[in-house]
Amino acid sequence: MSVGMAEAEGDTGLRAILIVVAAWLLVALAWTPPTIAVQQVALKEHVRTLQVFAFVLIGFIPWMIATPGILRLARRFPLSEGRVLVPLTVQALAGLIIVPLVTVLGRVLAVLFIQDGRFPSGDVLSVLRAALITSFYSVPTYVAVVAIGQALGYFARYRLRERLLARAELKALQAQINPHFLFNTLNAISALGYRDPALADQALTRLAELLRVTTKEQSQEIPLKDEIAFLRDYAELQTILMPDRLDVVFTIDNGTWSAAVPSMILQPLVENAIVHGAAKRSDGGRVEISVARDRDALVLCVRNDVPPRPAASRGEGIGLANVRERLRVLYGAAQDFAFERGEVEATTTIRIPRREIA
Repeated sequence: MSVGMAEAEGDTGLRAILIVVAAWLLVALAWTPPTIAVQQVALKEHVRTLQVFAFVLIGFIPWMIATPGILRLARRFPLSEGRVLVPLTVQALAGLIIVPLVTVLGRVLAVLFIQDGRFPSGDVLSVLRAALITSFYSVPTYVAVVAIGQALGYFARYRLRERLLARAELKALQAQINPHFLFNTLNAISALGYRDPALADQALTRLAELLRVTTKEQSQEIPLKDEIAFLRDYAELQTILMPDRLDVVFTIDNGTWSAAVPSMILQPLVENAIVHGAAKRSDGGRVEISVARDRDALVLCVRNDVPPRPAASRGEGIGLANVRERLRVLYGAAQDFAFERGEVEATTTIRIPRREIA
């Protein structure tokens, strides 16, 4: 286990402990006013609020200690469709041990620390008897903690299922990129082979180098520097296929090179810009890729010249649609994707949360 993972797990454990302690502090605060009222009626004299609060809080200390185990047991034996009897039986049997134990311990601690160890009438058995009777009133508390554990377990399983589904969807979307990219590039190289076999051979060599990168297992997010490096190689391949007709320009802010971006997120946009822009102009055209910071966001933009009389649109196509879906799955509402086409220029803009990646 790496040091970073150990630190992250330590932070999570400490945060869970603090949440449990804070929750029981709130419960003790809620119990204090009715306890004060009962004691004033029973003793017919004024009682000190802080002393009552301390008495109630000390009584809940065993519950604080037992809560992580109860929650863990509830997650270990979750209630689900077709699986009810075993979890209920396990948690009921555990409750028969836990509830009397924590109630007795709480009562004993309260007597020892608040009443200076003086048991009523010097009778220890009377304290234990009162604690056991009180344990019946603590059953709803145990049920509430178990219910919270069940709910936390359900949401944890739901989040895991969502993450797995999202990962599968991302893998499927990413798998669409390579065949689409390969099919289009091979078509262009095939057409070039009739005019200039030597240049087509050079293009095939460059394509083989690109395929070595695209067929390697990659993370969903990579540093921007790696994405731009791949994109430069792809742009060089396209300039081979369109000699003297394509101008690709990169404008990258210096502070963005280590920013995290989805792998191969820009290639479909650049391919779309070339296929529907420069390739359809008799004199070729220009494609500009820019990346900039905007406070807590990273803005990636692809601009390209467009033909004067564009063909009728048949929709976004696989490239733009794939990019849009990958951004939605990765970032949800935290991302923005926009495509605008003007008289002389088309612009695709991606806005995602900015964070650094090693």
